[in-house]
Amino acid sequence: MSEPTAPPEDVAVAHHDEHESTGVENRKLGMWVFLSSEFLFFGALITNYLLYFGREFPQGPKPAEIYDIPFTSVSSFVLLMSSLTMVLAHNALSRRDQGATRTWLLATAMLGSVFLAGQVFEFTEFIVEHDMTLSTNPAASAFYVLTGFHGTHVALGVIMLLSLFGLSKRLGGLSERQHLNVELVGLYWHFVDIIWIVIFTVVYLLTATGGG
Repeated sequence: MSEPTAPPEDVAVAHHDEHESTGVENRKLGMWVFLSSEFLFFGALITNYLLYFGREFPQGPKPAEIYDIPFTSVSSFVLLMSSLTMVLAHNALSRRDQGATRTWLLATAMLGSVFLAGQVFEFTEFIVEHDMTLSTNPAASAFYVLTGFHGTHVALGVIMLLSLFGLSKRLGGLSERQHLNVELVGLYWHFVDIIWIVIFTVVYLLTATGGG
């Protein structure tokens, strides 16, 4: 009886990269676990804001009293459009169209940067025009911590997107083994967008109409 032959190297690597009990690639599983924990963290921050937004404070305005909903709506639309460009980047990579992949990755990063610029403008307006700082009252503190934490996530996503763009530019394209990196960054970016939909709906729209 002949001895069983060893599996090809690429098959062995693929098996090694998969989590034994789930069959899911380890990095993808790790990303899902990370995003699940982030959902809980953002849920706690949103709950913290909701505890304070309707209370009266002697110091300064509350966030819900000074929101610029039309401006934030435009910023939200820009961020949501970045999810579309991220999908287009992933689809282009699956077709092995490296040029289109770079284009859509850069477009996604630029849309994220526009959103961040809008957030910086909004914060500046709140501080300069309305004198609402991080220490004005508990509602203001909860608002800045929540939206600032989300903005930090967007900034990290932009850095990852630009890194993929630069890597593709330097190497002339992303290899087969790098496709998963694009998928993981895409998962992270869609998570950031979903969280913002929740923040915009609950923190901006609902509190502005119901608790300002």
